[in-house]
Amino acid sequence: MRFDWNENSCLFSGTAMGEPIFSHENHGEDFFRFDLRVERLSGTADELPVLVSRSQLERTPVRAGDSLRMAGEIRSFNNRSGVGARLVLTIFPHTLEGGDGTSENQVRLAGVLCRAPIFRRTPLGREICDLILAVNRRYGRADYLPCIAWGAVARASAGASVGTPLALEGRFQSRDYIKTLGEQQVRRRTYEVSVMTMESLRDRLMRGGEEPGIF
Repeated sequence: MRFDWNENSCLFSGTAMGEPIFSHENHGEDFFRFDLRVERLSGTADELPVLVSRSQLERTPVRAGDSLRMAGEIRSFNNRSGVGARLVLTIFPHTLEGGDGTSENQVRLAGVLCRAPIFRRTPLGREICDLILAVNRRYGRADYLPCIAWGAVARASAGASVGTPLALEGRFQSRDYIKTLGEQQVRRRTYEVSVMTMESLRDRLMRGGEEPGIF
C-alpha cells in the first residue's frame, strides 16, 4: 500500500469580502488577493486570505458579496519586508467556482513537526498546544503551517518530538490580537489551523491505514 507522508488539501465555501487586488507576478502570471468570509456554527466568522491567478478570475470573476466555493491548499511564504507578519499564509485554490451560499471550512494536513510544541493554559484553565507543521510541495519547497490544538488533542500533541510525522484535520481560522509597539497598541490579525483530530503517521502506518485516533 502506498502511503502519502505529505498532504495539504482544503475546501472552503464562503463570501468574497471585496474585489480582488493585484498582488504580484510570478513566471508570467498575475496573481490577485481577496478575503473570503466563512461563517462558523457559533455565528462568528473567519476572514481568510485567498490568492488567485488572472486565468482563474477570467473563468470565474469575483465581486464583493459573491458566494464562492474553492478547493486547494494552504501556502506560506516568508515576508522579508519588515512590515506585518513574518510568516504569511494564504489559500491557494486549484479550483474556483460559484457557491450556493453555504459555509465550509475543511483542512487536511500531513507533514513533519518542525518545532517543539508549546503547551500552555488560558487564564480560565483551558489547555492549548501550538505546533508548526512542515508540509512538502512537489518541487522541493515546503509550507510551514502554524496549528493550534485544544483539550485532549493539546495534551497528546504536547509530547511529540521535532521530526514526528503527523496527520491532522481541522479548519483554517483568523484571529485578531493587540500588539504593543512602543507606546502604541496596534490591532493585528493572524491565521492558523485549528486542529480537530490528530495522529502520528507512524501509528497509522503500523495499523495498516485504519481510522485515525489521537496518538
